[in-house]
Amino acid sequence: MARKNYSEEFRRQAVDLYESTPGATVRGIAEELGIVRGTLRHWLDAYGTGKKTAADGTLTSSPLQSKTTTSTAPESGNETPEQKVARLEARVRELEVETTKLTTEREILQRAAKYFAGETRW
Repeated sequence: MARKNYSEEFRRQAVDLYESTPGATVRGIAEELGIVRGTLRHWLDAYGTGKKTAADGTLTSSPLQSKTTTSTAPESGNETPEQKVARLEARVRELEVETTKLTTEREILQRAAKYFAGETRW
């Protein structure tokens, strides 16, 4: 199969289409444009901003960028105090939800253990 050459403008437009289309996938955009998924992924690494429009229309970080970046910590030098507070508050909410879930699961397991312990006494 012959190797195709795409203009830089086309590459940037493909990346922009992926990043700005709510809920878009690499597979869907690649098929729509008639290119190989790996090619689009390469262009996302080269030209991407790391931001993606989620299905609900909000701007999030691209799931592809998390695989290619080595550090998972946000850039603290570019973060304003308000952004840091918002990020930390969101993290606290995530942890509170996780703690509630784990507490509920623990209670269910304790009840089940008591129930089954009572069943074995004949």
